[in-house]
Amino acid sequence: MNNSANINEMLPFLIPLVLIELILFIITLWHIFTHNSYKHGNRAIWLIVTIIGMNFVGPMLYFLFGREDT
Repeated sequence: MNNSANINEMLPFLIPLVLIELILFIITLWHIFTHNSYKHGNRAIWLIVTIIGMNFVGPMLYFLFGREDT
C-alpha cells in the first residue's frame, strides 16, 4: 500500500511531465516529416534519434542540431 500512496502523491507532477513530453514528441515528428533539409544527417537518422530518445533527449537533440534554420 505504501507504493500506491507514493504514486498517488506523484501523479500531479507526472501527468504534466508526460503531457509535455508527448507534445514535444509530436511536434518533433511533425517538423521532421514536413521539412526536407537538416543541418546534420537526414530524415531517417532524426526519426531514429527522436524515437529512441523520446523522453526529451531525442526531440531536444533534433531541435538543437538537426533542424535547419529557415
